[in-house]
Amino acid sequence: MRTDRWWARPVLTGTVLAVAAGYSSWAAWQRTDYHAGPYISPIFSPCLAAICGRHADVVLIGSWWTLSPALIVVGFPIGLRATCYYYRKVYYRSFWLSPPACAVSEPRSRYSGESRFPLLLQNLHRYLWYTGLLVAAVLSLDAVDAFDFTDGWGVGLGSLLLTANALFFWGYMLSCHSCRHLVGGGLRTLSDHPVRRRVWSAVTSLNTRHPVFAWLSLPAVVLTDLYVRLLATGILHDPRLF
Repeated sequence: MRTDRWWARPVLTGTVLAVAAGYSSWAAWQRTDYHAGPYISPIFSPCLAAICGRHADVVLIGSWWTLSPALIVVGFPIGLRATCYYYRKVYYRSFWLSPPACAVSEPRSRYSGESRFPLLLQNLHRYLWYTGLLVAAVLSLDAVDAFDFTDGWGVGLGSLLLTANALFFWGYMLSCHSCRHLVGGGLRTLSDHPVRRRVWSAVTSLNTRHPVFAWLSLPAVVLTDLYVRLLATGILHDPRLF
């Protein structure tokens, strides 16, 4: 019975998610042009294969690996986002119409929630969040390395992009519901734990901005990878600020 354009938001968010997922999936299969100078695409980080060369964080996979090194690690950030409470709301509404919008009925007669496979796997989110901490730490190291050029320390446009990408991902991680539960969950009385209460209050404040960080961090990954790829192919040249 709603006569407003309730469908506009699911269409818009679904389109953005589809473009980001499509591009990221394509990029993850590429075996070249994922690094340029001190920059490395966040889709390929942490880089664990020998073919990563100087950009390898830790060589855990030898030269026998001939596929894209991103395929070794990309499942963890994808799994983290796919099981995220906020992203669930977005793609449930956009792709599964469950429900399409508030006060709009679903196009199905039965609803089992997340109690059956494959949606039962959504419970893995709290464990994938821990792997996200490792990814965030490596992205931070990549951001620092992005200022280390062959002629010394400096700042390029890519340096700023990799730094922003790392900061947005940290914001996404620290504002997550799982982080809030980690620092304050399981306590009967928060007042008896003043340190954890302060941390919980700070994370709770961030948690109200979780959708903002979700929409900042996802395009940041795509744009940073695209920028590095354009540098590697010679289409663009990285402007040095100093």
